[in-house]
Amino acid sequence: MQPRHATVQRTTGETSIVLTLTVDGSGRCQAETGIGFLDHMLTLFAKHGQFDITVKATGDLNVDDHHTAEDVSICLGLAFDKALADRAGIVRTAHSYVPMDEALGFVAVDLGGRPYCVFHAEFATPRVGTLGTDVIFHLFESIAIHARMNIHARVEYGRNDHHKIEALYKALGRALDAATMRDPRLGNTVPSTKGVI
Repeated sequence: MQPRHATVQRTTGETSIVLTLTVDGSGRCQAETGIGFLDHMLTLFAKHGQFDITVKATGDLNVDDHHTAEDVSICLGLAFDKALADRAGIVRTAHSYVPMDEALGFVAVDLGGRPYCVFHAEFATPRVGTLGTDVIFHLFESIAIHARMNIHARVEYGRNDHHKIEALYKALGRALDAATMRDPRLGNTVPSTKGVI
């Protein structure tokens, strides 16, 4: 079978990013974004989704974390869109609950080509490490838009913001792992009554 793999390069006046994704990987991640907590989340996402990800990003961190974190998420979404191509033969929809100590995260995804993000989470602190908690929704939204998929994410409960965000990234990885699986019953057909995604 054709390997599902993509490399995305994106350069703007604010960031320069090269991201490589292998959908059918082994959970390896080499992330160098300059934002330690984002690197940690990408590593967890890759491990729980069994994706291989390499990302090298430089950005205007002297301003703040927003542009770099956003553009890495854009590139991650673009890489999924490119790697999955016409999305023939995939399961398409899936969901996952993931506990992280006292926190419980839930994510449902639909790789049906319609970009949308619903995000319900409240954070008590302004940032975890150097990553602002106010940007987390936007990171999920950026992935959804550029991967052309639905993401519905929520923190069911929890106290610690690190744990809440970690649960969401792990749940996103696991949901995407299940949704990108090939369904042998579909063969090379697209999982939509429209015939295209």
